Amino acid sequence: MKKIKTFIIAVSAFMACSLSFAVTDSQAADLLKKAEAGTGYFGTDFKADYVMVEDRPGQGKSVTTATMFRRDSKTMYTILITGPEADKGKGYVKFDNNIWFFDPKDKQFTYTSARSRFQNTNLTNSDLSPQTYSNDYKIESHKEVKLGKYDCVLLELSAVKKNLDYAKIKLWVSAADGLIRKREDYSLSGQLLRTTAIPSYQKVGSRFVPAGMLIVDNLKGSKIDGKMQYEKTQVTVSNVSFQKQGDIVYSKAYLENMSDQ
Repeated sequence: MKKIKTFIIAVSAFMACSLSFAVTDSQAADLLKKAEAGTGYFGTDFKADYVMVEDRPGQGKSVTTATMFRRDSKTMYTILITGPEADKGKGYVKFDNNIWFFDPKDKQFTYTSARSRFQNTNLTNSDLSPQTYSNDYKIESHKEVKLGKYDCVLLELSAVKKNLDYAKIKLWVSAADGLIRKREDYSLSGQLLRTTAIPSYQKVGSRFVPAGMLIVDNLKGSKIDGKMQYEKTQVTVSNVSFQKQGDIVYSKAYLENMSDQ
């Protein structure tokens, strides 16, 4: 728990920002495309272990562990829940733009949506796929800011398509490497819905993968000692591999077989 507290304190300091100087429209558009490209791993498979610590003020913490398999070139993924024991063997499989949830107790697959929360954390199923900012949003404004120690470009985006998860998004993108360091999601009316901080990345080969993330639900929380505290999920990603997986991994049959082990 000390590590979690230290992580949250570090993120809080990291998320403070101040205005710096301007960038051109062309530079902002290029940076958005670079940031978008960094959310996907095309031309290869991706595998990693995830630890998600959900903190609900006044209710305590819960931990979910999972192994993720992704084949972004075909918009496919499989997620196998490995803990806690009560959820072990559950999983998700995505193919043909459909997401299915598997429960080993009844051996049944249930259709779920990209907007649904992942295992009751503050992540959604859509968070676990590559993002398509440049197709789904337009840049309303941009400016250079300081985010902790990073020189970033703050991009304010508005949706150009219907039925997106969020009508408006703010992205803090590192000017040096095009990595997303912070994201805020808003409703059409401008209400802040969710905040995501990604203060650290790990380099695996030539690719960058988030090492730690903190996702805060700005709508759900409780007052503790008179102070509003929001639900948050700390995500840690480890054991990253870009080795090709067998096609069977991205199938319902794989989850069924793994649940028997």
